[in-house]
Amino acid sequence: MQLALQIITLIGSVAMLMYGLKLMSESLQKMAGSQLSNLLGTMSTNRFSGVLRGAFITAAVQSSTATSVMTVSFVSAGIVSLAQAISVIMGAHIGTTFTAWILVLGGGSLDLRWVIYTMIVLAVALIYTKKNATLGDFFIGLSLLLLGMATLRLCFTGMHLDQVSAVSNFFLTTSGWGYGSYLLYLMIGAVLTFAVQSSVAIMAITMTLCSAHVLPIDMGMALILGENLGTTITANIAALSASVMARRAALAHFVSNFFGVIWVLCLFRPFVRLICALWGVEYEEGVPCGESPDKVNGILATFHTGFNVANTFLLVWFIPWMEKLVTAILPGKPEQKETDSQLRFISGGLMSTSELSIFQAWKELHVFSIRTYRMLNMVKELYQVEDDAEFVRVFSRIEKYEEICDRMEVEIARYLNQVADGRLSDESKREIHKMLRIASEIESVGDSNFNLSRYIMHKHQSKLKYTEYQNNNVQEMFRLVTNAHELMVTTLGENNNYKISDEEFLQAENMEKEINNFRDLLKAQNTVKVTDHEYDFLVGVNYMDIILECEKMGDYIINVQEAIKDKKLTKSA
Repeated sequence: MQLALQIITLIGSVAMLMYGLKLMSESLQKMAGSQLSNLLGTMSTNRFSGVLRGAFITAAVQSSTATSVMTVSFVSAGIVSLAQAISVIMGAHIGTTFTAWILVLGGGSLDLRWVIYTMIVLAVALIYTKKNATLGDFFIGLSLLLLGMATLRLCFTGMHLDQVSAVSNFFLTTSGWGYGSYLLYLMIGAVLTFAVQSSVAIMAITMTLCSAHVLPIDMGMALILGENLGTTITANIAALSASVMARRAALAHFVSNFFGVIWVLCLFRPFVRLICALWGVEYEEGVPCGESPDKVNGILATFHTGFNVANTFLLVWFIPWMEKLVTAILPGKPEQKETDSQLRFISGGLMSTSELSIFQAWKELHVFSIRTYRMLNMVKELYQVEDDAEFVRVFSRIEKYEEICDRMEVEIARYLNQVADGRLSDESKREIHKMLRIASEIESVGDSNFNLSRYIMHKHQSKLKYTEYQNNNVQEMFRLVTNAHELMVTTLGENNNYKISDEEFLQAENMEKEINNFRDLLKAQNTVKVTDHEYDFLVGVNYMDIILECEKMGDYIINVQEAIKDKKLTKSA
């Protein structure tokens, strides 16, 4: 019974630690909001700037995954280059070492119970009073992380593994094979990290075993090297279904750590001896360190940080060659064309928090609106074309874009529904509802463009001749709709923070009213001119089909503006 309780406590403490880190990371990302994405999106071409940004963001949000997913989405969108992404990922390696130092605090000899429970009380007060609830989540997460690490240490201490002959003999035997032992523990670390999907959990267990004087310090360092490789394996498997750029970024993540492991293994003993000397400890190969838990954990954290900093400093000079290497290994397809239906910003998967996922989806909606704007320009071009071959070419492009719009709406809606499955605040729920409505309206704009192209095709095939009066009116209606569409694209842009001011909304309403009034005027005039035989009835029908479809597009556009403004839907097709 005692053994069963110890095993349950061991598993529970690891689970508590992992959940605490997850909760802490999510709350930090919520508090940081879109600033993280802006920090990456405005990155310069300087590789050292990328390293610093990657390190800062990862240390700030305690999640290299969030940094990697954002970076991959920007690479896929063409905002940052693969070389810049590699520098950010290298920086993330440094930033993630900050977590190890938090574990040092929780796994040492200090009694942190008064700190932990004080934070829990403060967190509950913040959450229940709904004042800075996200900050409360952060304190809860940090408390669980420290409590999990402390419980893990106490659990291993209570089990007295150093006095269990079977355990001692296993570590003693497997630690006496020289470099064979290093490779064995490296593989164990990689496999365990891949299986558990958390390098932090394996890092915590490594620290606890070493500080309990069971696992030799050099074997613990070999485990840490394996943990670094294990996280890259997980990232590469997750990227299998992603874009070529995402797979290249994930491969670069693996390559940088793989080369790091190779050179550290070549200098392993001198490197371990140097780290131990920094803490005033004499290194003994294959022998458990008898120093205090604080010192042992500090040595392991220093090794973790030292390895990643040294590896990054060494490889940052070879980023261009690394870019060529991963491109050669994954040549992929030609660069993405403008008609490719693949999403640009949310193809890398869900972010660690709903807030960041929502921010990425806003960017995708902006891209969606730009595509329908291009489609409108194609429609205007089609109206002017007289050559049959050129007409077919332009019409085929519009048809292709219409298919893309249909798929984009489905993919964005699917993504937002996945986001909705997570824990959401009331504000985030409203954001998702708003964005689903916007995606539907933009898709309707695409449908209107395709309908216009069909009316123009009917005009072309039937050889209907418009009068100068009709041509001028169609061009004027195109101008009005284009202006409204341009304002919609601007409103959905990041510079506007995906909001619309009262002045801009009034401008949008005036544009929509102008389109409606022009439609009403032309509709009345059309009846008179057909009656007076100024042009044929069939010409008048085709002409009004184009005018009315433009007016419908104006309705869909104002619906988008109303959704952004959070006004009740007033226009419909």
